[in-house]
Amino acid sequence: MSRMRLLIVEDDPHIAELLQEGLSEDGYACDVATSASQGASLARLFPYALIILDVMLPEGADAGYVLGRELRGVGTQTPILYLSARSNIEERVTGLDAGGDDYLGKPFALRELRARVRALLRRSSGLARNVLRLPGGWQMDLGGRTVWNGNAPEEGGTTAGAAAPVQADLTRREFALLELLALHPGRAFSRQDIIERLWSGESGVEPKVIDVYVSTLRRKTAEELIDTVRGLGYRLGKMAHEW
Repeated sequence: MSRMRLLIVEDDPHIAELLQEGLSEDGYACDVATSASQGASLARLFPYALIILDVMLPEGADAGYVLGRELRGVGTQTPILYLSARSNIEERVTGLDAGGDDYLGKPFALRELRARVRALLRRSSGLARNVLRLPGGWQMDLGGRTVWNGNAPEEGGTTAGAAAPVQADLTRREFALLELLALHPGRAFSRQDIIERLWSGESGVEPKVIDVYVSTLRRKTAEELIDTVRGLGYRLGKMAHEW
């Protein structure tokens, strides 16, 4: 069964490690960002189930609030749990007004944070699976970050004679590339478009790297999953009924 994925934006390495270890024990997969800019990049790449966001980050004393507002401004509905050493009433109100769903002051008890995470996830619509159908019978679970062909890997109960699901083992960047194409069926992305979206803020990424990722994705899934559009770039392949 795929694990629910959380994003921790925290520049204190001790606290980040504490959160990652504690939440991993509860069965969550956790990514850690140490700045608001890194957190923004990851939040654009993946549909996290929940974001734990420190208020004070390298970009400024209120950088967490700024990021929260930016995420809400582009339509992100992911629950946000703010963490801050400033935990008076005014700060809590500011955090909730800045897109937060909950606010926890530092220092905090890990047991309480884990309980708040569970409560937020219970209330969140993000618990519902967001599955996309892809060409060739492939499917993509955006929340669980899994790609498979056949019955969903966690469903079980495969009928007699039915083939077991084939699951593609994709890296983070491979999944992000396929997600980009899947969320925009019919649209062709140039290599430069893909670099700007998936390698935001990074320099020195060569366009030919995209060709390598596409080739690997096709090998791990199917050739027809991604079309090459001559002179333009790549797009999601067409469904069989669209031919």
